[in-house]
Amino acid sequence: MCHVSCIEERRRGGKGWGRREKESASEMENYSGLAVDVYPQNIWRLITHTRRGYLARKEMEGVVTSCGKWIWGEQGQAALGKASICLLNCGPTGSETLKNLVLGGIGSITVIDGSKVEVGDLGNNFMVDESSVGQSKAKSVCAFLQELNDAVKAKFIEEYPEALIQTNPSFFSQFTLVVATQLAEDSMVKLDRICREANVMLVFARSYGLTGFVRISVKEHTVIESKPDHFLDDLRLNCPWPELRSFAETIDLDVPDPVVHKHIPYVVILVKMAEEWAKTHGGSLPSTREEKKDFKDLIRARMRAMDEDNFKEAIEASFKVFAPRGIGSNLQRIISDSCADIDSNMSDFWVMVAALKEFIANEGAGEAPLEGSIPDMTSSTELYVNLQKIYQAKAEADFFVIEQRVRNILKKIGRDPDSISKKMIKSFCKNARKLTVCRYRLLEDEFNSPVQPELQKYLTDEDYSIAVGFYILLRAVDRFAANYNSFPGQFDGETDDDISRLKTTAVGLLSDLGCNGSTLTEDLINEMCRYGAAELHAVAAFIRGIVSQEIIKLITRQFVPMSGTFVFNGIDHKSQLLSL
Repeated sequence: MCHVSCIEERRRGGKGWGRREKESASEMENYSGLAVDVYPQNIWRLITHTRRGYLARKEMEGVVTSCGKWIWGEQGQAALGKASICLLNCGPTGSETLKNLVLGGIGSITVIDGSKVEVGDLGNNFMVDESSVGQSKAKSVCAFLQELNDAVKAKFIEEYPEALIQTNPSFFSQFTLVVATQLAEDSMVKLDRICREANVMLVFARSYGLTGFVRISVKEHTVIESKPDHFLDDLRLNCPWPELRSFAETIDLDVPDPVVHKHIPYVVILVKMAEEWAKTHGGSLPSTREEKKDFKDLIRARMRAMDEDNFKEAIEASFKVFAPRGIGSNLQRIISDSCADIDSNMSDFWVMVAALKEFIANEGAGEAPLEGSIPDMTSSTELYVNLQKIYQAKAEADFFVIEQRVRNILKKIGRDPDSISKKMIKSFCKNARKLTVCRYRLLEDEFNSPVQPELQKYLTDEDYSIAVGFYILLRAVDRFAANYNSFPGQFDGETDDDISRLKTTAVGLLSDLGCNGSTLTEDLINEMCRYGAAELHAVAAFIRGIVSQEIIKLITRQFVPMSGTFVFNGIDHKSQLLSL
């Protein structure tokens, strides 16, 4: 079914919309990104019904907000609700990105595009229809997006982004984040400088034929709730504090009752067994492979029956006793950062890091504050609850110490001692071991002086050759357009000449980057010319999923945003990150 007939069926209340809805839902199910797989079928039903006017504003707001709180928590959803997003160019990539954010409950959007809707746009942009032809593209897209969630404040500016970047750079300082799509290299470099100076987060995205890229540009991004997939539980089995040790001493592993014996928590088992081991090994815990095996055998020897799951859990978790003490290398780098030095210009994050640094050096005795949670384990209810209270009490005590240090630092630098909330400090303490600081290279530096060893490695590595080839060619087509006033393959009858010109341009770019003698495959150059600068909806839809996911990470400060340039290879259905 063609795009126009879909619109007609939709207008008559036919099946065209439902089919497109199902296609979109199917597309989203194939993506692995956070922002693109969080809206189940009921949300797509809401889109349909909202477009037809069946649902009231409050119902839409309620579903979007409840979904968001479930995924990002109250703080994350509140951050989204306060965020102001600026979109440059509202073709398929841009409009699809905003669709995800509007559905996620973003606070406000501003759409900037100076072009008019053409008939060709009906085939690749879901946010325009026949009635939009000849009208402002920014206005049409903005209107359709507003219908999806009228709680979002939406406005448009009919102006070309390139002109706005050139003539009114201060315009961008009002936004939380700018999404720049389909920009040429020179405009990207200028906008990057502008947003860095204004401390505005920036995400670049581009779809070009069967390829595309995404690149974040932020001077510094700090993450408290990084939520790593795998992280060692903070149980302190290798250095139990007095209250935990005392609790373990009250429990007898030789208790005669078999029911009681099989419901001793594995944390208690490991604390007692580690203490028993240390008494016979000069106070040391197992360190060699043989010692670790012997330690597991020691635990196994205390089992009375094969169905004692608590002892099996203790054996499986025994590596937590062997874990090195102290803080990890990543946290060590953060507290050693010059930004952690007390200064009147410190951000809230770095004030808390400074307090954490003091805590680790003093009360923490080389350790971060305790998280305070324990995993599920085989245990009697009474023992589990008591154990949980011990961990929570220790975490609360550590939090209190760090809170006092935060207040003292704030007072020292002339700020209100209560300017950082208890809730924020508590979250910081709970996630102290998982803090992340991301810093991104200035785009101009990457373009002019890429990391040579990495670039050379990518060019010669078969696994990366196509991705880096597309990266080079996406830059080469902009040089091509600047020289010939059109993109390669954009006009019929010039393809052969364009292939030769693009090859020359790409070789020149590689030479400028210090890669003399490096070449790209003829097939890749031919493919790039075949695209003719087309912005395909299927590729744009994939890119939008990545972009909206990263934007939500940046705004909520949850999960770690990607570093480097994300390149999508639609030929082989592969995606890779290039660190240049």
